[in-house]
Amino acid sequence: MGQQTKLKGSWIVRLYGPDGELKDERSGFNIVTTNGKEALAQALAASINSSVAQNWKHVAIGTDTTAESAAQTALIAEASRHTGTVSYVSGAIYQVTATFAAGSGTGAITEYGLFNSNTGGVMLTRDVEAAINKGAADTLTVVHQVTIG
Repeated sequence: MGQQTKLKGSWIVRLYGPDGELKDERSGFNIVTTNGKEALAQALAASINSSVAQNWKHVAIGTDTTAESAAQTALIAEASRHTGTVSYVSGAIYQVTATFAAGSGTGAITEYGLFNSNTGGVMLTRDVEAAINKGAADTLTVVHQVTIG
């Protein structure tokens, strides 16, 4: 048997108050969904055969605490979704950073998802963490990393 490649996702979430001071921080690991694995394999094949770009850069936040499951296709209670900035981090890490400004996605944020569209689309990963309470004047920065290893 040869070496196996696996996807591992992690999230870092930072909440800043209106004064720019760090109020709260969470981090954790997620599951890669079944549909996400299939879509990623299709995207790799498509990238060889065409110039079609896959947009795995849309980060969603939500308020439900249902445990992660590979069969899930969406967040349970999505509160907001933003297009993130994509970067490469050495060590085979694909990183997406999204900022949820004041007034966007307020409440007890507990779930995070990475999608290939700004509405609907395929959810590649989902994570559930302890609540981070985002007030109307707060800014939430979400960093998602997918490590290929």
